Amino acid sequence: MPIRKIIVPIDGTGATELSLDTAFQLARDLEAHVEVVHARPDPRLAVPLLGEGMSGAMIEELIDLTEKESAARAGAARDMFDRACETGGMALSDTPPTAGPTTGPTAGWVEVTGAEDDVLVRRGRLADLLVVARPTEHGDAPSAVSFNAAVFESGRPVLVAPTEAVASVGRRVAISRNGSAEAARAVSAAMPVLKRAESVRILNVDSDDTAGEGAASLTEFLGWHGVSAESRTISADQGPVGAAIIAACGDADLLVMGAYTHSRLLQLILGGVTRHVLENAKLPLLMAH
Repeated sequence: MPIRKIIVPIDGTGATELSLDTAFQLARDLEAHVEVVHARPDPRLAVPLLGEGMSGAMIEELIDLTEKESAARAGAARDMFDRACETGGMALSDTPPTAGPTTGPTAGWVEVTGAEDDVLVRRGRLADLLVVARPTEHGDAPSAVSFNAAVFESGRPVLVAPTEAVASVGRRVAISRNGSAEAARAVSAAMPVLKRAESVRILNVDSDDTAGEGAASLTEFLGWHGVSAESRTISADQGPVGAAIIAACGDADLLVMGAYTHSRLLQLILGGVTRHVLENAKLPLLMAH
């Protein structure tokens, strides 16, 4: 299925500006629509958490302060959106074309009251792709919460923005293949990008799941879709798999992989490929769970 609608949440910070730029770059290549969402927190929700033992005047002051901060952040996010549309050549639109294919990339602004992760899941289930900021070990909590919600609750593929601005997204693609259902879903979600890519490199992670199928199986599958790909095998005996995958990406500007193909709890405690790649890879990541 083609990628026609992309959703990206922004809050006016530098991290989400990278998400917005990444979404716009991909939308221009795919002639897709980007719905840019800003979630404004409901100031009244702070009262049950902080209001016990507070006077009515103090509660009103807290709500007023939260509303002012929320308005300032919403204004910064909207300014970021307007600048990105102008510099990125994105036409504004809030409605799909009445008939036929899209005629070019478009973008629309949506402002909703609510928690960002809840808004992202609710709206994201009616999109083809979600683009989120990179959750980092020392980053802010909302980015990690939104990432987890997008991956585990939306039911949609997720494009994780790079750690710094990139010149292109999806021209040179690397695919991490380990024989898992999550990796298969990631490849399927990435097919519109793979068909337009200049080069595709399959990184076969050597394991019990992949040895029986052989390294040529995904190459053959992609060939049926008109995608030519080269292949190489990464041995788990050569060191941490996550580090080997990142090194093998080379000059790729997108890595396609399954997210948390083993127990999420185990990976959070002991680490894992998904966690390592999220924390150390600089390029955009297209993930599916």
